[in-house]
Amino acid sequence: MENNKWLQTYVYIWVGQFISMLTSHAVQFAITIWLSLEYKSAEVLAYAGIAAMLPQAVIGPFAGVFIDRWNRKKIMIISDAFIAICALVMIFLLQNKTPNLLWLYVMLGLRSIGNAFHSPALQAVAPLIVPEKELLRVSGINQMLQSLSSIAGPAVGTLAITHLSIFDVLYLDVIGAVVAIFSLLFVRIPHIITVTRSSIHTVIAEIKDGCNVVIKNRGLGFLFLYSMAITFFIMPAAIMFPLLTMGHYEGGKWEMSVIEIAWGIGMLIGGTILGIYTIKVSKVILINSMHLILGLSFILSGWLPSEWFIGFVLATAFGGIALSIFSACFTTILQIEISPNMLGRVFSLYLSLAVLPSVIGLLFTGLIAVHIGVTNTFLICGCLVISIGILSFCTHSLMRLGKSISETKNQ
Repeated sequence: MENNKWLQTYVYIWVGQFISMLTSHAVQFAITIWLSLEYKSAEVLAYAGIAAMLPQAVIGPFAGVFIDRWNRKKIMIISDAFIAICALVMIFLLQNKTPNLLWLYVMLGLRSIGNAFHSPALQAVAPLIVPEKELLRVSGINQMLQSLSSIAGPAVGTLAITHLSIFDVLYLDVIGAVVAIFSLLFVRIPHIITVTRSSIHTVIAEIKDGCNVVIKNRGLGFLFLYSMAITFFIMPAAIMFPLLTMGHYEGGKWEMSVIEIAWGIGMLIGGTILGIYTIKVSKVILINSMHLILGLSFILSGWLPSEWFIGFVLATAFGGIALSIFSACFTTILQIEISPNMLGRVFSLYLSLAVLPSVIGLLFTGLIAVHIGVTNTFLICGCLVISIGILSFCTHSLMRLGKSISETKNQ
């Protein structure tokens, strides 16, 4: 829908979400450092990753149905409040000098449920506010803000965990959630009113409708399939970034933060390119190209000699650029191809389908680290990602999806 005040509305959303993303990145990185230094175990990091993703994957399709029915602004506010409550409970748990990791995993899982509603709702808001011709630019700016928080977050998290206990650091998450809620109170987000009964049969039927929207569009189906495969292949390596930094490159807290900052700078560059310039190249071509660059960055990370830490930083930055452009283009394609009243279901479906294979990959992370090695994991995963990128270029229906969108935009 056209809205002359869409930019003013989105500025309020951007401010609150940026503060929330900044504090979340800081807390997430602080927890990663704490787990890495406290336990020095790939399995612990993998189980924490599974706990943070699996609930979101399981309930995601069901959450999407209600996101399309309920007021999306209220969904984001309630989700932020729930995430803040989870952080407060984690603060209480971590005050124990020997915290029970099982309870920590449970709280990460509950926090994941909040994200299962918040993330798709936020993505589904844009088409209700932003003119279609501005969607890619808005996606680029979203990536810029996420990148800025990715740059500053690790630095803030490292500084915080160096001078504060882990449970004190978690208060940042509470502060960020409160700011995000406060900013949403000042905006009006249109609500698509749907009169539908909430029986289990109706909910399942609406989930099937979301699946059918993707299945009937062959190009969109392949886009989903290849994106899921990419996520499956990169996740075991991505969870090992701290171990690669500490082991192969012999780094510590600050080296880990440098890698996170490099990734954030790369994402900032990618988001800036999309936010400033009008991109005329097919979005699918951009996505496929970014797969190749992302795979190459993983190969370089595992292949470079241990004394080439600067090379590792640069490779990580290029990976951030690739992921930023891929994410913005993927989001824009869905926002254009899918009607607003179905977006919640489709975004939730994608998040679930992408996460479930990742969880399977994470289950074997400990075995992979022991039997294959961290550096070899990066090499293998990078080669597989490049293979998917090449296969994407050879898929005719996927390439036509990109052309049809480009033609629509130029009319």
